[in-house]
Amino acid sequence: MTAETSQTLDRGLRVLKLLADTDHGLTVTELSNKLGVNRTVVYRLLATLEQHALVRRDLGGRARVGLGVLRLGRQVHPLVREAALPALRSLAEDVGATAHLTLVDGTEALAVAVVEPSWTDYHVAYRTGFRHPLDKGAAGRAILAGRGPDSERGPGFVLTHGELEAGASGAAAPVLGVNGIEGSVGVVMLSETVPEQVGHRVVRAADEAAAALR
Repeated sequence: MTAETSQTLDRGLRVLKLLADTDHGLTVTELSNKLGVNRTVVYRLLATLEQHALVRRDLGGRARVGLGVLRLGRQVHPLVREAALPALRSLAEDVGATAHLTLVDGTEALAVAVVEPSWTDYHVAYRTGFRHPLDKGAAGRAILAGRGPDSERGPGFVLTHGELEAGASGAAAPVLGVNGIEGSVGVVMLSETVPEQVGHRVVRAADEAAAALR
């Protein structure tokens, strides 16, 4: 810690990070051990975070991340969208299909940015705010693939057909290496299949978006 930083704030942020990294929550004792501070300090940190809905405690006393974190997270979407738009515009124009950036929102995939090509006669209408399960559609499947080790990612992109809209095919690749962001970049088009070269172009766009977000 330096003279310009707040020890209490630092500890509070560390509590949130520790809770975000576990699915089953942590007790006061566990947090005390991980932070290297006494239980009284942890109680005070949790009480303050609870007041802002950033932490909640279940009946067993285990602390978990609160819904207030989700509300804060939603405010990040405009910043993420702005950073990713150049990569999406280039992808949409090159492929001639609707390009999108999709992020994880709970157990769903949420489209936070959509760019349509300017030169095609028709294309799939895909709207910002569109949600779907993570295990359906190229965007969600690419996010799930990005959670696995490199050796299991194959070509780096996922192709699907008709999973979210009849007659539409999709290609998506995970956005990797960006702290705090789990998402994918993809395209959706009216076709029976997506050419493999489009998949590789989507991977490049995902890499460009990731670089802009770092």
